[in-house]
Amino acid sequence: MKILGISCFYHDAAAALVVDGQLVAAASEERFSRIKQDPEFPVQAIKFCLEKAGSRAAELDYVVFYDKPFTKFDRIISGYMATPFKSFKSFRLAMPIWLRQKLWISSIIDKELDYKGEILYLPHHLSHAAGAFFGSPFEQSAILTVDGVGEWATASYGIGDNNKIKLIKEMHYPHSVGLLYSALTYYLGFQVNSAEYKVMGLAPYGQPVYQELIEEHLVRICDDGSIFLNMEYFDYHFGQTMTGKKMEQLFAMPRRTPESDIEIFHENVAASIQAVTEKIVLKMAAHIREETGMKRLCLSGGVALNCKVNGLLLKQGLFDEIYAQPASGDAGGAVGAALYTHYQISGEDKKNQPFFTIGPSYSGDEIKLFLDDNKIKYRAGELDLHIKYAAEQIADGKILGLFQNGMEFGPRALGFRSIVADPRNNQMKEKINAAVKYREQFRPFAPAVLEEKAEDYFDCCAPAPYMLFNFNVNKSKQDIIPAVTHVDNSSRIQTVSKSDNPVFHQLISEFEKLTDVSILLNTSFNMRGYPIVNSPVEAFETFCTGGIDILLMGSTLIVKDDISADIINRFRLDKKFD
Repeated sequence: MKILGISCFYHDAAAALVVDGQLVAAASEERFSRIKQDPEFPVQAIKFCLEKAGSRAAELDYVVFYDKPFTKFDRIISGYMATPFKSFKSFRLAMPIWLRQKLWISSIIDKELDYKGEILYLPHHLSHAAGAFFGSPFEQSAILTVDGVGEWATASYGIGDNNKIKLIKEMHYPHSVGLLYSALTYYLGFQVNSAEYKVMGLAPYGQPVYQELIEEHLVRICDDGSIFLNMEYFDYHFGQTMTGKKMEQLFAMPRRTPESDIEIFHENVAASIQAVTEKIVLKMAAHIREETGMKRLCLSGGVALNCKVNGLLLKQGLFDEIYAQPASGDAGGAVGAALYTHYQISGEDKKNQPFFTIGPSYSGDEIKLFLDDNKIKYRAGELDLHIKYAAEQIADGKILGLFQNGMEFGPRALGFRSIVADPRNNQMKEKINAAVKYREQFRPFAPAVLEEKAEDYFDCCAPAPYMLFNFNVNKSKQDIIPAVTHVDNSSRIQTVSKSDNPVFHQLISEFEKLTDVSILLNTSFNMRGYPIVNSPVEAFETFCTGGIDILLMGSTLIVKDDISADIINRFRLDKKFD
């Protein structure tokens, strides 16, 4: 049985293919279109999924959409009716795309895929819940989903038991943890639905001095973690912006102009909304533990990408184990929709669903064909020798682009499409932000640590292979790995196992032999404004544009000093800023 899951039309469109209960392929449309967080119908992602499985659309048993468009449309119309005069401009702009596109998913699938079979629609938060639980290793667990908004739901909790999911309770729009965080993201001058992680990275520089102000005026937090927002301070329910003048009056400061200087005030606001979010989610989790009695928890929805919240939740000890879905945002809804449909139709027992190497991959021959066709000089040879050479260069201060196997699914680079460097170099963070990624200097970098050595460096209490939990750096190691130690002595760690990622594990091990440090700095293989690289040409373009010194694509090694200026200029990209 072949089931295609689709998410699109809001942000981060994606496709996922489940064959006989196994997730065989998944990818976001942005990786093919090169439009960051592309929301459009994922034609190219679907094509990849089908080609990887050797299938055609006509062979699909079901296509499943991660959302219920007519229910969402009802919510939007109800919102406009509640504030008709304030909402008119937003209504006038939104209606054409709803009437032309978003209500006609079946027709678009028929047109784009030439698929005549059954099309199913799942509630948004059920798709999130299914993606988390069916992607987890647990046979039974509690489930918590928290995001901006689906149809009406903005958060939900329930129970997963083998091949069944039961959602018990929901929180409804306009009261939303995700939208509260996004509103402050907007107020701080960052892009909504894209740059919330910047607020998370900025927060440790400040103090939560406005937490009491936020809780007094913006949000009422109940004992069970449910919230009520004071909508007088928000504009998203009727307008094209998240906040307006009243928010500026509350903080006695205008909204920060994008790309302008970041001041102590902005750091403190970021710290405050982060603290409020942590308080809310911890209350939610405590309530769920008491209500369900479950010892394990699965997390999904965009808020589940907040690593600081996840790390605090794990350390609270409310649950023995916590699993956060690697693609917790809307992209992961495509996976959840497909897996849920399989289990409900087949009745089969739940299977483990690893999220590694389910994206596009390129053979050594494909990589060499690109290089040869463009007369790009490279060093052939054994992969083991290249890995050893790369580790030596990293230890000598060089920056490596790593392009291996199947691309990651989700926003974190896990060593398959990564930029890596020496974590011991105190100047490396500033160098990569300025000369490689072209991004803000406050942005932190993650440590990729050998799974078996993680506790030597961090106060971690569980493996974190998907870079979704923050832990503190042990005091004895803070001076050793400054480039991956954030200002509050925390790190968003990735534990690397030999079975999940043998090449990355080997690279870190070779670096350890040279330096006695079991960690490499790891960041996504892209420049600011661009999605993570997918193909060899995109990897080489980024290599030519930024300050990357060496590039290991498959078993092929490319050294910048070997490449002519003409070729580097030909492949150089324009710099984008979002």
